[in-house]
Amino acid sequence: MLKIVFLGTAGSFPTSKRNPSCVFVNHEGELLLFDCGEGAQKRMMQAKCGMLNISSIFITHFHADHILGIPGLIQTLSFNDRKQPLVIYGPKGVESFVKLFVALGQFKPCFDVQSVEVSGRDVIVRDGYRITVFNTVHGVPSVGYALIEDERPGRFNRECAIALGVPPGPLFRKLHHGESVEINGRIVASEEVVGPPRRGRKIVYTGDTRPTEEIVKASLGADVLIHDASMADDLGDWARTTKHSTAGEAARTAADAGVKQLILTHISARYGDSTDVLINNARDIFENTAVAYDLMELVVPYPK
Repeated sequence: MLKIVFLGTAGSFPTSKRNPSCVFVNHEGELLLFDCGEGAQKRMMQAKCGMLNISSIFITHFHADHILGIPGLIQTLSFNDRKQPLVIYGPKGVESFVKLFVALGQFKPCFDVQSVEVSGRDVIVRDGYRITVFNTVHGVPSVGYALIEDERPGRFNRECAIALGVPPGPLFRKLHHGESVEINGRIVASEEVVGPPRRGRKIVYTGDTRPTEEIVKASLGADVLIHDASMADDLGDWARTTKHSTAGEAARTAADAGVKQLILTHISARYGDSTDVLINNARDIFENTAVAYDLMELVVPYPK
């Protein structure tokens, strides 16, 4: 399962219905956070995310609305006798910030809190997937992240395998995983019964940023693009000044990258409960767009 839960979707100012930025990802049981704004713990409890097992936090930049949930989370994890390390990735300065996060708790956690500095073109390799880092353009050093699964084996042709004399059972598994098998003195190769490899899923999170060609390249073919859309298109000048994106600019990125779905987030408090103008601006350019809201869940299916 690849599930995204939007724990915080507000812009710089939280509202009664939107917490500061935080995106939770469950990748086949491994729990990840992308940014961790104030109030993230409460949202995780509401969403029943299983926050005690979070393995890593990926920070896009060090503005307060993206990081202030971390000290409290560290304390909560320590209170629950966590043993496994927590790894916090982020742009230049992450080591100093992590030391500060730990110090704010006024006690030493019972687990190791590690920091890893990343920048554009870094690749974090995990079991079954990788996270690629790309540079973004904001008022401070900032990055975005793309979670890209490894290729999957091609489709297994059961009927063909049986016709070649392979009995159903363990030999099917060997063939599907690229091994050849011997049947009655004849070698049956995997490629005879298994189609070409199939791509895995891909999700991209930009954090706060202006639209850039680097984001387009990082997002090519993504199943889901989660993009800053702080403002409607009529505030384009303000978006450029504050180094954010408008809904239309996010949609143009999605269209240029050929993504399947665009999710707008980091929504300015000026729009209150009505985000129609944002969705209309975006859908004029990219139809398959939605505006994120707190506790919204999205399960990403495998591509056909």
